[in-house]
Amino acid sequence: MLRWVLLLALCATCGGAGKQKKVKPGPKPSLARGWGGSLKWARSYEHALAKMVQSQKPLMVIHHKEECRFSQALKKAFADEQSIQEMAKDFIMLNLLVKKEETPDPNLAPDGYYVPRILFVDPSMTVRTDIRGKYSNRQYAYEPGDMADLLKSMKKAKVLIHTEL
Repeated sequence: MLRWVLLLALCATCGGAGKQKKVKPGPKPSLARGWGGSLKWARSYEHALAKMVQSQKPLMVIHHKEECRFSQALKKAFADEQSIQEMAKDFIMLNLLVKKEETPDPNLAPDGYYVPRILFVDPSMTVRTDIRGKYSNRQYAYEPGDMADLLKSMKKAKVLIHTEL
């Protein structure tokens, strides 16, 4: 008798398993990741390089971490600064979550793998190590109060690219 009860319980459990509801996948997370929703963002370093070569626009690579308070503060300042957002439209934009996808190109870490750091690449695929922030120990770092310096670096990247190519 106990066998029949267990068999009936097993059949009821297995029979209900086939009637699971299909879950619709949610919307894809934005490639902007909070850095500027109105900008067009590349999905990977390789994709960004291809878009850069095709468009002849400079590439701006932002390395950051989700759980890093410095990255979060820079992200907010970057997204809130209208002049940065406007000029960023003249660049191929890529933000890399370092936890997930540190770029395989060691040229994008000329002075180390710290975050946040921002580097520029020209359409000839040269990492512009000459375009730096103001810190000697973290040459490619920018802080929330450095948006004017970042804007100068962006202008320099655009001018150098147009005069050198």
